[in-house]
Formats: sequence, structure tokens, C-alpha cells
Amino acid sequence: MPTVKIRTNRQVTVPKVIFDDLGLKEGDFVEVDRHGSDIVIRPKRLVDLDDTLSPEEEELVEQGFRQLKRGDSVAWSELKNELGV
Repeated sequence: MPTVKIRTNRQVTVPKVIFDDLGLKEGDFVEVDRHGSDIVIRPKRLVDLDDTLSPEEEELVEQGFRQLKRGDSVAWSELKNELGV
């Protein structure tokens, strides 16, 4: 397990191997939390409000999941044809 030093302004460098394994890039956000005496850093993805679903869209997605659980599905090629994609 890598050991890092806390620098000026409480800055900590994430070791490259962990940074790369998590697919992080400069400018990404992380969430920092405390669990007992441990510090936990998790990658955090921020979502633009324009990229969120409306309540109506959420219901359509839920309806789709319910259909899949019941086994109601069609082939992707058929769906693309239906949608004209």
C-alpha cells in the first residue's frame, strides 16, 4: 500500500497506480469521508441538470425494467427498426 505525504493546504497526491486503475483524470471530483479513524476517498461524478431524467422519463425507464423482469423483450434490431434508428 503506497504511503503519501500531506502537503501545504492539506493536499494529498493519489498514487499513479490507483489513479490509473480508477480511470481518474485531472479535474475529476472525489468525495472524502471519514470512517472511524480512516479517510476514504471515492471518485464522484457530477451530473449536469440537463443530463437528468424528468419524472416522466424515469417512469418510462422503470416501466422498461418491469417489462424486462417479466421477460417482455424484443431483439435490438427489431427495436431499432421500430424507432427508425
